[in-house]
Amino acid sequence: MYCAEEDELSPFFNQEYSEFEFSNKIYDFYIHPQWDNIGSQTLFVKLLFAHYGEGYAIVELIGEWNDLLYNDIMFLKREFADHLINEGITKFIFIGENVLNFHTSDDCYYEEWFEDVNDEDGWIALVNFRDHVLEDFSKAYIDQYFVSGGNLNEVNWRTQHPHQFYEKINASVVKRIG
Repeated sequence: MYCAEEDELSPFFNQEYSEFEFSNKIYDFYIHPQWDNIGSQTLFVKLLFAHYGEGYAIVELIGEWNDLLYNDIMFLKREFADHLINEGITKFIFIGENVLNFHTSDDCYYEEWFEDVNDEDGWIALVNFRDHVLEDFSKAYIDQYFVSGGNLNEVNWRTQHPHQFYEKINASVVKRIG
């Protein structure tokens, strides 16, 4: 239904993937070559779907979200989110079941990102993140920039059409913030 490498508006347009050469790794572990590198040593993304007309993107994450050592939020914001925001994306759904840990630093990029999307009635939703990762977001006081937890941590997204998945998340987010 969607290939980021074929989407002219995607930050990964014309990216070529190998099914046989594994070059990206998180620490000492190689990951599938179809995960996209955003410049981080520990956090990779996969743009699963983008709908520019409705302004949303569905993104899966893998690795360790490490702001303390590698400033991953800077890479996520500057190399990925800013590109999509410039193309009209203001609603981000991040699937985080493969985010194993979070290490905090400051909240400057989170605040900036929140302001960028909030000006356009946008939001950033975290879906299926591990409880301890959400707790670490909360302890760092950056959970205020996301919509997370509750029924957003129990979504079977793999069985849904991307638009149905978006509608489900959007309804939940609107109910919480509206």
